[in-house]
Amino acid sequence: MKQKTLRVTVEGKQYEVLVEDITAGGGERAHKAAPRAASHAAAPAAAPPPPKPAAPASSGTSGAEARIAPLAGIVTSVYVKEGAVVKKGDKVVEIEAMKQKNDVLAHRDGTVTGIMVKEGDAVDSAQLLMSIV
Repeated sequence: MKQKTLRVTVEGKQYEVLVEDITAGGGERAHKAAPRAASHAAAPAAAPPPPKPAAPASSGTSGAEARIAPLAGIVTSVYVKEGAVVKKGDKVVEIEAMKQKNDVLAHRDGTVTGIMVKEGDAVDSAQLLMSIV
């Protein structure tokens, strides 16, 4: 088997790793090879992802009243105005993500008391869009 020492950079830290080409000796060996620890320096364990940010505390809305973005994207339409009466399932906002338009629906019957986004705004997943009480 042909072995090479390579330098790999992970999150700004460099590691030297010994790699082995298991395909050079034929496909048969590749399927029977058991995994082996072949690195000179172990890479650090991946840190768990940070928790998603909660809706801003200054918004003055509780979780039951807030309508949040189900995905990150660009707001292409806001279908309601402040003071509008909506029913559960009514379209309230449209978000485009990866060239796909996604309707955001009212999660409850009520009155729109605050709209925190406008057309053209970039939004993150779980970002506060509006409040419905």
